[in-house]
Order: sequence, then C-alpha cells, then structure tokens
Amino acid sequence: MKIMRLDKFLSDSGLGTRSQVKLLIKKGLISINGEAARKPEQKIDAEFDRIFCQGKPVSYTGSFYYYMLNKPAGYVSATDDNTAPTVLSLLKDAPGKDLFPVGRLDKDTTGLLLITNDGPLAHRLLSPKNHVDKTYFVRVSGIVASEELQLLETGLDIGEQSLTLPAKARLISVLPPQGSEGPVSEVELTIHEGKFHQVKRMFQAIGMPVLYLKRISMGTLELDASLTEGSYRPLTSEETAALKKE
Repeated sequence: MKIMRLDKFLSDSGLGTRSQVKLLIKKGLISINGEAARKPEQKIDAEFDRIFCQGKPVSYTGSFYYYMLNKPAGYVSATDDNTAPTVLSLLKDAPGKDLFPVGRLDKDTTGLLLITNDGPLAHRLLSPKNHVDKTYFVRVSGIVASEELQLLETGLDIGEQSLTLPAKARLISVLPPQGSEGPVSEVELTIHEGKFHQVKRMFQAIGMPVLYLKRISMGTLELDASLTEGSYRPLTSEETAALKKE
C-alpha cells in the first residue's frame, strides 16, 4: 500500500508539474476507480487504485521520469557542454531531477532520444550484451546495391578489434541526381551495438558517406511521428513497461 496525494501521483507519473496536473483534475480529465477525481489533495493508493487520464491508464513511476525527444541537429547528447546547447536544454520545463540522455546521437544526427533519470534501465538498454535494436533512416551518397546491403548485414571492418555485428539493412529508395550532385540512396539500418559514430563509419567503409541520419527506434520504443524536431513528451505507461522488459 502506498498512500499519497493525487496531484503528486500524477506529477510523479510524468503528466506535468503540480500546477499542470491540478488543471487536469479541475477539467474533470482524471478519474479514480471509475469516478471523477475531486481535489488535487485527494488521497489515493498508488499500488491498487486505478487512475485514468482522459480514459488512458496512468501508472506510477515513483521518482523515475521517462521522456521521448525528437532531437534536432545542432544539439549535443550530454547533460552539460561548453561549446553547444545540450538536449536537456530542450526539456528545461520537464518534471524530474537528474535527467540524462540514454546513449548519444551525434550533434548533426536527429531523431529518437530517450531522456530519463532511471540509471538501471539506461544501463540495460546500452549494455552490449543485451543487443538492443537501434534503427536509423539514412541518406547516403551513391547507389546502395545488393552487394553493399549484404556487407552491411554480415559485418564490416570499421577500425575496431572486430567486425561490426550482423545488422539489418533495407534499401528504401534511390533518388535521382539533382544538379551537380549524384544519386542518393535512402536506407533503413538496424544495428545491435553502439560504437562511436558506428552508422557513419559503416557506410564510409563501403565508400558511401552519410548525408543525413535519423534514429527512428530503440528497442520497443518508436519515434512518435507527431513530435516535431525539438519537442518531447512523457512516455506512456505501455511504452515504459515495454522498455523495462528489454
């Protein structure tokens, strides 16, 4: 049994600040065991009461917070940096202490980035032995043929002690030359490790420099198509639970 105030429960679950969740309660968007919530200070049992926000279940996350960020280019995946803005500057109003990005995306890489303060979960997702899938949308210079796809999938020498682990590569399209530029290939690549600049180094190894790179999924978590670059949202209860099973 874990008795607590309703507004604290909602805020700790990532629905917003205390003032924001109080507004949700005032608008009648929160229900407890099928009945509309009455007051922010109303006591609930975080373990056994069924709390819903606009018909969707809310699960208590305690002091842990989980956010999906659609990272724009120009930001570094760090908590502090003296040369460029960090991804955390995009979440300056987000509830939660000691937030950090799970893994790194290069400064010019965009897309899915998980922000949390759950260290054990981050360790599991990043541990090489767990082989968590990371999928990228890549534009490269040149035409990626079946031979190059096979090289990407079987393993490449990118200057490490061993070849890259087997990956999954799918050619999406080949864009025709525009002006003085040659053709450009669009590829979906899924890797299971996270070496430094790995995707760029893999395509460099087959002689096709990366022009654009965007991460679209990590494990069970997929980038929300409605999130514009630079915006974020809390993970849903279902997304959080799925990640914890990775």
